[in-house]
Amino acid sequence: MKEKLIRILTEVCPGVDFAAETALIDDGILESLDIVAIVTELREAFDADIGVDDLLPENFNSADAMLALIERRQG
Repeated sequence: MKEKLIRILTEVCPGVDFAAETALIDDGILESLDIVAIVTELREAFDADIGVDDLLPENFNSADAMLALIERRQG
């Protein structure tokens, strides 16, 4: 599942090393429009009910954090 996530993230934001980065939001690597695009893709790819309340920096700072969010929000 993590490999699929990394593949999706790389398609949305090419040039970012999602496997290694752990402060995507804190370091300004991802911007708000990137997050919107990522959430849209994650909802579709993983059937995850990610809502406005989930749009917190700690949920998007790393691929592992996003994976944990997906696992919590899957139907």
